[in-house]
Amino acid sequence: MEYNIALLRGDGIGGEIVDGAVSVLERVGEKFGHTFKFTPYLIGGCAIDATGEPLPEETVKGCLASDSVLLGAVGGPKWDSQPGDKRPEKALLGIRSALGLYTNLRPAKLYPALRSASPLKDEIVGDGFDLMIVRELTGGIYFGDRGYREGKYGQEAYDTEAYSVTEIERIGRVAFESAMKRRKRLCSIDKANVLESSRLWRTTMHRLAQEYPEVEYSDMFVDNAAMQLVRDPKQFDVIVTSNMFGDILSDEASQITGSIGMLASASLGDSNRGMYEPIHGSAPDIAGQDKANPIATILSAAMMLRFSFGLSDEADAIERAVDKVLDEGFRTADITGGNCEAIGCREMTERIVNAI
Repeated sequence: MEYNIALLRGDGIGGEIVDGAVSVLERVGEKFGHTFKFTPYLIGGCAIDATGEPLPEETVKGCLASDSVLLGAVGGPKWDSQPGDKRPEKALLGIRSALGLYTNLRPAKLYPALRSASPLKDEIVGDGFDLMIVRELTGGIYFGDRGYREGKYGQEAYDTEAYSVTEIERIGRVAFESAMKRRKRLCSIDKANVLESSRLWRTTMHRLAQEYPEVEYSDMFVDNAAMQLVRDPKQFDVIVTSNMFGDILSDEASQITGSIGMLASASLGDSNRGMYEPIHGSAPDIAGQDKANPIATILSAAMMLRFSFGLSDEADAIERAVDKVLDEGFRTADITGGNCEAIGCREMTERIVNAI
């Protein structure tokens, strides 16, 4: 089979980690008889430098014409002075919206080899944890009305949180279906004691729960969820929540796994086309120094194979290769703990390629 993949390397370490994932996909293609065609497009700060826009129309058209999209990272202090609608991060919201990607899947798994890298105590970590955060991606406060106005104390800024029943239902169904494929437990995170949008969220999720009697369903306030993730992460299987809460909680979940450089993500909509990216940022301070961790991007490529292309055996091969290299004691600089050998981005990629 031939698959067309749009590459959005972006800024900072984006090029290094995306190139690492490309090497891994090329190895998978050789072993399993697939052809992956890669077409690069500009996004973020590099797009601003080249075109004046963080998300050029050519990039949107290219992604829409692809079978799927692999993204590195965007942003950096170079573009901090840009107005809000011209910042590199604006491109992420724009491409998600253009591709109709309303679901973000963020797995958080503590690999046995990385137990010593987790900041949690051994008695909390136990034999590890494996949870999935399902984040609504194209609604909520990130997409609501915003602006400046005169307020009680002079000029003030505002951002609006809004959710429709339709938006909640579609992300809720994704979460329930995900739970059905895992351990059949789902926790919905909201702030229904304060926010009207959360009260609608909770009411809608309760109604959906009646359609999935096999799933053990529960609600939790977001402040409690933030505490519970570090107190007892093993209690969670699938978590579903809004755009902003999911953004925050998934970063917290990533850190308790030992490094944010390990966490992949998949952004999905109603078609097979998705956008796959690590959840970390562009890390401009280490760009070009061969210090980046490519594993999150490589695991994102594995998610692409699984969710967009239906290539589960190929995805399993990548994940087993990552496990093998970590079990052999190799680490990039962001992963601490244990008596291990520190290697760079290129060598980590090469070892994973050779392990497939």
